[in-house]
Amino acid sequence: MTLTIPGFDYTRLPGADGVQLSAAVGGSGSPVVLLHGFPQTHLMWRHVAERLAAEHTVICPDLRGYGASDKPAAGTADTYAKRTMAADTVSLAAALGHERFALVGHDRGALVAFRAGLDHPETVTHLGILDIVPTLDMWNVLRGVSAAVGYHLYLMAQPPGLPETMIANSADAFFGSFLDAWARDPAAIPDEIRAEYLRASAAAVPSIVADYRASAGVDVAHDQADLDAGSQFAMPVTVIQQDWGAQLGYDAAAVWKAWAPDLDHRLTGAGHFMAEEAPDGITAAIRDLLAR
Repeated sequence: MTLTIPGFDYTRLPGADGVQLSAAVGGSGSPVVLLHGFPQTHLMWRHVAERLAAEHTVICPDLRGYGASDKPAAGTADTYAKRTMAADTVSLAAALGHERFALVGHDRGALVAFRAGLDHPETVTHLGILDIVPTLDMWNVLRGVSAAVGYHLYLMAQPPGLPETMIANSADAFFGSFLDAWARDPAAIPDEIRAEYLRASAAAVPSIVADYRASAGVDVAHDQADLDAGSQFAMPVTVIQQDWGAQLGYDAAAVWKAWAPDLDHRLTGAGHFMAEEAPDGITAAIRDLLAR
């Protein structure tokens, strides 16, 4: 059985460099693009997307390298750079006739949204970020034994070959471990959704690793260049995250304020998969963002 977001149409849309992206599109009104995280697909937005579609055109793509979207070989460092994936997002929205749109991302999708907000300030009207810190800041705050929580970041940062082999040989155990460890409410990811996440991730190991590898290389360089230039977000920004600052010993709100002058920073009692665990709260926060 193919799992879909009820009431949404599915289409293929052009990204950057000829990549074709699968996307669910529903509702009507001003456009909102929702980008998923790891180890998930666009289905993570199923509850929030249905709610927002009452007032907005909602676009939920699978990121390049994930789900039903194309998975190009990582021929260069830029293939899975967040800059390239941000260009995908702008391209697919334009193909639907939207030159300006609000953008909300979770986890890996939030890193893409972060880059889109900096690279395309004339296009992204509102920016929502769920449960990350910027790539450059992430590497700076991970230190000592507390960095063990991010072991997968270091594993997938290694040169091509070993990470892909290790993960492919234990794909269900590897990807499933994050679904188990990061959800405070396991019932929020029912069996059929979990099975789809595991199936899709197992089929995308090389591209998922390439996405993470980019975040230990080219993405850091892009963030550093923006930091050195004093770049900040021009649009309203809402950040919702678990209290990682308390756990890792840094001021999360201050980290985000340096990038986002117009910031609404919120902590949630939900787990990492907050759009599935607390969809009403996340939907309300997105509506608040769009009203700013």
